[in-house]
Amino acid sequence: MIPDAHKEHIKGELGEKLENPVKIIMFTQEIECQFCAQTRQLINELVALNDKIKVEIYDFVANSDKAKEYGVDKVPALAIVGEKDYGIRFYGLPYGYEFQTLLEAVINVSRGKTDVSEKTREMLKEIKTPVHIQVFVTLTCPYCPFVASIACKFAIENSMIKADVIDASEFPQLAIKYVVMGTPKTVINEKVEFIGALPEDLFLEHVLLAAQ
Repeated sequence: MIPDAHKEHIKGELGEKLENPVKIIMFTQEIECQFCAQTRQLINELVALNDKIKVEIYDFVANSDKAKEYGVDKVPALAIVGEKDYGIRFYGLPYGYEFQTLLEAVINVSRGKTDVSEKTREMLKEIKTPVHIQVFVTLTCPYCPFVASIACKFAIENSMIKADVIDASEFPQLAIKYVVMGTPKTVINEKVEFIGALPEDLFLEHVLLAAQ
């Protein structure tokens, strides 16, 4: 699934940027959904590019206790875990434009830090109540990785923040529930939402509003 031409480039990027081990914890099911099988293949190909990345694969039904532990309620699901679990989840196949979001999340989790501005970092520290960010994406949306990536960075910066990146086309019931007419669409704590690619500072304003 990863073209050979890209493998060397990704290998170099991971070799240069990964600092600490990262675990990709995947949840699938026995009769694999179409995207479960593809997601498993993609993750196995990614893991083969750097020995600091490991994968653990669990059955969503048979290992329901594990799914509960990671707060996973649908498949395919990926939890990106470093020295700790930062609450970053991908639901659906992270392919197309979203593969870059996954790579960036793996690198940032490995480092345990991000490139958000110092001002953003200080303001994120002020959040003391749980914040759940859901970013709805599609694999052909060029603006989605920008928003999904910011959500993941915020989760790394503050353990009260959880970030879900959800493929709207794979989970139509959620797209209907949250009235996803266009992507990226971001929903925070079920009450604050916006459509489109907002810069870091405006995204942060929405998060702070939801945290109140």
